[in-house]
Amino acid sequence: MKQQNLAINELREAVLRMPADRLSATRTAAIASLKQNGLPTLRHEDWKYTDLRPAIEISNQWLAAGANNTASDTVADAIATITSSLDANWLLITNGVIDTSHFDRGASIEIARFSDTSAPPLADKPLADLNAALLNDGLKIHVHAATEKPLGLLIIDAADTGASVSQVNIEIKIAAGCDAELIEYQASLGTQDSYCNSIISMQVEESAHVSYVRIQDRRIGHTQTARQSISMGAASDLNMASYDLGGGLIRNDLDIDLNAPHANVVFNGLYLAGDGQHIDNHSRVDHRVGPASSSQEYRGILNGRCRCVWNGKAIVHKGADGTDANQSNHNLLLSDHAEIDAKPELEIYADEVKCSHGTTVGQLDETSLFYLRTRGLDRRQAKQILTHAFAADLVGRTPIDMTRDTITALVGARLAVLIQEELL
Repeated sequence: MKQQNLAINELREAVLRMPADRLSATRTAAIASLKQNGLPTLRHEDWKYTDLRPAIEISNQWLAAGANNTASDTVADAIATITSSLDANWLLITNGVIDTSHFDRGASIEIARFSDTSAPPLADKPLADLNAALLNDGLKIHVHAATEKPLGLLIIDAADTGASVSQVNIEIKIAAGCDAELIEYQASLGTQDSYCNSIISMQVEESAHVSYVRIQDRRIGHTQTARQSISMGAASDLNMASYDLGGGLIRNDLDIDLNAPHANVVFNGLYLAGDGQHIDNHSRVDHRVGPASSSQEYRGILNGRCRCVWNGKAIVHKGADGTDANQSNHNLLLSDHAEIDAKPELEIYADEVKCSHGTTVGQLDETSLFYLRTRGLDRRQAKQILTHAFAADLVGRTPIDMTRDTITALVGARLAVLIQEELL
């Protein structure tokens, strides 16, 4: 499928202006692949609910203006607010530029840049070509041992003086037997258009244990596409939670490979959407050997004219006997105009497996609302209690304890806005 009018010539000119380094050959190859294959369209099965035209329009606008990102003066205040709210060892990527000034280097974690080592091979994944073509630089992170603080990845973009487009690519390796905590925080600010395209790949080696919290709190109206690809070693564990609060067009892809026995993954997601938002979560778990287990639960609270997508897929490959795969999705609609497209999928090619999936869509129970109002609460307060209760279970399962207060505050603030919009 050809690209949707991505300005390839302007893209090529922007790449030619980038400094020559170890990424140069990869950028050239990525442009050629983009020209031949283009970007996903609504005709692609995995993209039939999500139109990338806003991302392409922002990219073309940015390329036409010279492909420059200028961070606003307020970005430093935003960085300080976020990093002070979570006590982590922070690595920053601001408008696509790596900043290690907040990072405390130690023996437990090694970091290197793609430009100083080697660029990753081109991935056969949607938007990987665009990422590789325009990538300023990438990060390689190797966690050798447990650390006193979680590793923090703050990906923040500012768009005050013009459109902003940024590419992020991070490779993480968690050493065998290591316990690691990881916080990924995506944010943006500014009144102009902004688009961030991020790719994070993680290799969890044998008997390693990872707790991973991902927070997306971009400015309403901004655009983000993100992919996490995670490979699990033998007897390794992953406990992951994702929280999508902001943005205009948001697309998250999570790919997990269970390619060794006794691996276990648990991942949950909460998405809150209001007027004009489109949040799309696609997850895929490949059970390649058994026994191994995966469990996922996503919940959504939707209001106004918004659209959300949840597509959870588990594939049990031939020979993966002993697989235990569970997936569920529950949605609370506060508006008649809110829309959810939910699609649980199981593909099973092995015997002796235990698999389940299901999804629910509903509104607040009027009986419960009436009961709370008879206890002296007004309608807004009653709705707030019930919606908070719906979200609280997933917030309470946050795998990194020190993030709970921050997530609770962020979710509470966003729910207050959604409920107020519903009552207007």
